[in-house]
Amino acid sequence: MPILIIVEEPDDWPLEIPDVTIVSARTYLTDSGFAVNHNAGHTRRSLNRSARVFNLCKSYHYQSLGYYVSLLAEARGHKPLPKVGAIEDLQSQNLVRHLAEDLSALIQRLLAPLTMDDFELSIYFGRTTDSRYNRLGHQLFNLLQLPLLSARFERHRNQWFLRSVRVIDASDISISHQEFAVLAATQYSKVKSPRWSKKHISRFDLAILHDPDNPEPPSNAKALQKFKDAAEEMSMRVKFITRADIGRLPQFDALFIRDTTFVNHYTYYFSRLASAERLVVIDDPESILKCNNKVYLAELLARHNIQTPKTLLVHRGNIARIIPELGLPCILKQPDSSFSRGVVKIETEAELLPRITELLAKSVLVIAQEWLPTEFDWRIGILDRKPLFVAKYYFPPGHWQVIKRDAQKRKMSEGPTQAIPLGEAPPEVVRIALKSANLIGDGFYGVDIKQSGNRCYVIEVNDNPNVDAGNEDAVLKDALYREVMGVFLKRIEARKRGHKSVSGET
Repeated sequence: MPILIIVEEPDDWPLEIPDVTIVSARTYLTDSGFAVNHNAGHTRRSLNRSARVFNLCKSYHYQSLGYYVSLLAEARGHKPLPKVGAIEDLQSQNLVRHLAEDLSALIQRLLAPLTMDDFELSIYFGRTTDSRYNRLGHQLFNLLQLPLLSARFERHRNQWFLRSVRVIDASDISISHQEFAVLAATQYSKVKSPRWSKKHISRFDLAILHDPDNPEPPSNAKALQKFKDAAEEMSMRVKFITRADIGRLPQFDALFIRDTTFVNHYTYYFSRLASAERLVVIDDPESILKCNNKVYLAELLARHNIQTPKTLLVHRGNIARIIPELGLPCILKQPDSSFSRGVVKIETEAELLPRITELLAKSVLVIAQEWLPTEFDWRIGILDRKPLFVAKYYFPPGHWQVIKRDAQKRKMSEGPTQAIPLGEAPPEVVRIALKSANLIGDGFYGVDIKQSGNRCYVIEVNDNPNVDAGNEDAVLKDALYREVMGVFLKRIEARKRGHKSVSGET
């Protein structure tokens, strides 16, 4: 199994590690030897799909080089360390401290003999230079899955607390630690999943997260009430919560997110924390991460031979390829675009450079796709790996997107939605939607598809799909809400049975 170490500047790399290949981040992201061929729909064979990728970039900030290395490594079937979920965890020090709460007793025991009130521990692939702290280092590594990390602890009123965690830049490893860091990296052989503590599930309480001030929520007020009614029919108590209620999550058995999800957003932190507390969660953190990045989706769909519009991953070095390969008009997409925001149609060559420059100022990679004009987009709702509903999303008169916005990105108009019976949808549309959603997980997804003649093209897979009363539920009516709540009930019961099995209950 090949091992790659990805860094931003290989010439500045200070460590000599045997049997690994040092690759620059830009090369990994853009070189055809590592990437998926988007228009042939297969992974090139120059790199084993099981390759392990140690991402040691200086920064993991959202949409930076380091962020995309881990994101695209997962999409390509490689095995990155850290995974993008761990990178997102790192952005919230509050979440990091919460995840580490179970280590409090170990922290108190190991750090109690120290005379200082501030202590920083360097951890290299789960190992520490002082063997006294190896167990703590190993536990933090298993929890956070960061290859080079520094944990800072403070003592307050005779109690030690984890204050912060940061990534160690390889160039900052002291000379006295470099030999040890090489040994730790060499001996590291298996990435382990975090071991979450089991939460005793004693009640069927469902939290529905929403934002009353969101002008474009994924479910309107009438739909939210229908979800509540369906849950209560199944003996689940429902509480509508908002972003201020994050501390209440451990009180619930399940979390249903009905506010628009983003990665750098409170909805993602709710999802991560709910998963850590062993709640049943829709939308789960992995689905939010994967569906909210169009670059990831493009690589994933291409790898699995799913037909999409002709696609180019654009960076500053290949802007000149857009028009020759895709033609005009073409579509540019910000990686985390949604609700018709961050998606622009380029009609002329003069428009291209300022628009792509604007998008590349926010992200090192941008999606460009050929323009496929259609009368409507298919939306297939997928839940628990099964089709749930089918709808046609039409465009406002004279516009090319489902939602028409003004220059300030405010919604001016929206095309009509027409729900149709599942059995009346073209079988190929449903088949390709189900195949695409199943690549993401077993959550709740909305797959958008364009149909041109007999050919179907997947545009994107969305987590947190719209369910508005009067639109998506027009065929199934209240049965749609019962289906969604039935999945929650089934999963809560399965988790409860699993807890009893683990704890020895009968």
